[in-house]
Amino acid sequence: MFKKVLVANRGEIAVRIIRALREMNITSVAVYSEADREALHTQLADEAICIGPAKGLDSYANPVAILSAAMVTGADAIHPGYGFLSERSDFVALCEEVNIKFIGPKSHIIEAMGNKQNARNTMKAAGVPITPGSDGLVHSLEEAHAIAQKIGFPLIIKAADGGGGKGMRRVEDPKDFEALFLQAQNETQSVYGNQDLYIEKIIYPARHIEVQLLGDEHGHVIHLGERDCSLQRNNQKVIEFAPAVCLDEDTRQAICGAAVKAASAIGYTNAGTIEFLLADNGEFYFMEMNTRLQVEHPVTEMITGVDIVQEQIKIAMGQPLSYKQEDIVLSGFAIECRLNAEDPLHQFRPAAGHIKQLVLPSGGMGLRVESGIYPQYTLPPFYDSMIAKIIVHQPSREAAFRLMERALYEVAVDGLVTNVELLEAMVADSHIQADDYHTKWLEESFMPAWLDFQKEAEATEEA
Repeated sequence: MFKKVLVANRGEIAVRIIRALREMNITSVAVYSEADREALHTQLADEAICIGPAKGLDSYANPVAILSAAMVTGADAIHPGYGFLSERSDFVALCEEVNIKFIGPKSHIIEAMGNKQNARNTMKAAGVPITPGSDGLVHSLEEAHAIAQKIGFPLIIKAADGGGGKGMRRVEDPKDFEALFLQAQNETQSVYGNQDLYIEKIIYPARHIEVQLLGDEHGHVIHLGERDCSLQRNNQKVIEFAPAVCLDEDTRQAICGAAVKAASAIGYTNAGTIEFLLADNGEFYFMEMNTRLQVEHPVTEMITGVDIVQEQIKIAMGQPLSYKQEDIVLSGFAIECRLNAEDPLHQFRPAAGHIKQLVLPSGGMGLRVESGIYPQYTLPPFYDSMIAKIIVHQPSREAAFRLMERALYEVAVDGLVTNVELLEAMVADSHIQADDYHTKWLEESFMPAWLDFQKEAEATEEA
């Protein structure tokens, strides 16, 4: 049983974990950078300790600072949330060495699955379909050209480590391949300290489907259904849905079964997600595994009734899963919108500053808001632009869309530019409501039309 857990993160996910710890009667320790001294998570935690300067690499992503804070405060365990150190196998190995429990999988699992090429090889060995691409890491431009000619265009160049679109380049035209490969190589070097890349054939059009998994330390693995994360901009998710209504029941069983089989094959423990691309013909292909909690985990919690964060903590304490597969029943439909401090009309430029007034939606059944901001809070410019997640759950898709429309209408953030108008337009769009889109639809179809409309409206106002 843990008595004290350090939360190695910030913002809404730190708040989410601290609340789960309080419900479990476990003392929470917040860490904060110098820029986050007044952040909400530091005020909600039982204890708080400064771990360094504003820059993430010097604070939240600094293994020595985090471990030092854990030892000084006497924490039994560390919950990493997502981002920062959540998929750093070297950090997890350090936790194992000093006997501080990492609330997540073992270091060797993260190392195996965090490197995307290793993950592809592991999935292939487990019998999970993978997209056509390089058989190993691609180190030279000459080698990359040979692979590109073999699999054809369009294709995607990806960093073997990390995520969030870093080191990733989509190549439509062969004449652009060399420049984009070198760009990806340079970005990968600057972000991850290596030039490890691999190449995949692009499945287009496709849907982005991910399966939520839980595995305990007693050999049990279950899935909590799937999510549709196809609405993306610049490889970043904007709105997520659960379940994925584009799946028929046979495909749902196949894709969830493949995910469980793969996780079982590697002895996976704690929460994890396997992401797939679903082609128009119903074939699906392994894309990557995230060995951590996902930003969009609330939509799965809403349709299953399973508190994934609390399950993570219980698993790390050595307890068996609270559920068997037959206990998991998907109910209703859930939507999550990511509210970001950014300006969609100006290349999604991130925003920061003082929040004079704040209204986030409340009231009504099936509405949940997770945020790390409050009125009179000054949002620092050093971190991710997401400031809140708005989640709804209703018995039907139609009711869920109506509730989300109402919830977004209530959002008011005085002092910051946000993407709320874009979210409102997306939720009201007939294509999205009819489940008629794919992973590039937002960028190719919706955004150009929406931006033109906004510019015309702006010009009319000025006139």
